[in-house]
Amino acid sequence: MSDPTPPTDGPACAVVIVSYHTGPCLMDCIRSVLDEASAREIVVVDNGNPEETVTDLRALADRDERVTLLTGHGNVGFGRACNMGARATTSPYLLLFNPDSVLKPGTLDSALQKLEARPNISLYTVRIENPDGSEQRGCRRNLMTPWTCLVEVSGLYSLGFKRINLHGTPPPSELTEVECISGSFLLFPRRVFEEVGGMDEDYFLHMEDVDVCYRVRKAGGHIWFDPTLSATHVQGTSDTSGIFIEKQKTLGGALYFAKHFGGWHNPLVAFVNLALWARYALIFMKLRAKKL
Repeated sequence: MSDPTPPTDGPACAVVIVSYHTGPCLMDCIRSVLDEASAREIVVVDNGNPEETVTDLRALADRDERVTLLTGHGNVGFGRACNMGARATTSPYLLLFNPDSVLKPGTLDSALQKLEARPNISLYTVRIENPDGSEQRGCRRNLMTPWTCLVEVSGLYSLGFKRINLHGTPPPSELTEVECISGSFLLFPRRVFEEVGGMDEDYFLHMEDVDVCYRVRKAGGHIWFDPTLSATHVQGTSDTSGIFIEKQKTLGGALYFAKHFGGWHNPLVAFVNLALWARYALIFMKLRAKKL
């Protein structure tokens, strides 16, 4: 593991990692962050992990003064936990990083150099890869609206309409502005994070990333995707049930549309909401059938 003495030169970043039964990948995640000179503060928010994992995290925090462990509060949801971690830090840059992800060496240090040189960047991400090196779905996206959601679920994108996910399109070769990015790597100048009010704690799990992208853009901010740097997002390491995950996705989508597009009072939103709940019902029945 890296030298526990924090560096003092170059831009400083606080990294917030929210963990719920993440598994062995959590320590791989933390080690990859500790290897970045710019990671001056690392806050692990324990939303619920086995006691042996919490013991290991406490020991790590004792060894390395950059690491802080927030624990004992239970599973308060992803957005609220991110805000808890952010409030425990002071660095001028803030990275919200998924616990089942691993930085490629030098990624955070290089990213911060770019943000220092480009003050117009309000929110930034790198290429998020699957373990096989392919670009992950949702890494770069168009913003979710009732229309783009309808295009996505109906397949109308085959007629040329703008779809949500862009991972199937040719990737850019340089830093490129996009409408929305994945919550697995959200790098903010702290002032932007605070100006938009942080993560919306009304979401328990899923859609917080889309919501914060919407609010950043509404505030006049710019979101950038960097294809030259990368992190690997393993996914699926938590023992949370598939039914719970799909329900949270559906609840999150309905909440997002209610907050920003009029909810059920908007006929198009009402139609999309019905489609989302119908999708959840089908997935629920399939997952239940597998257990029988």
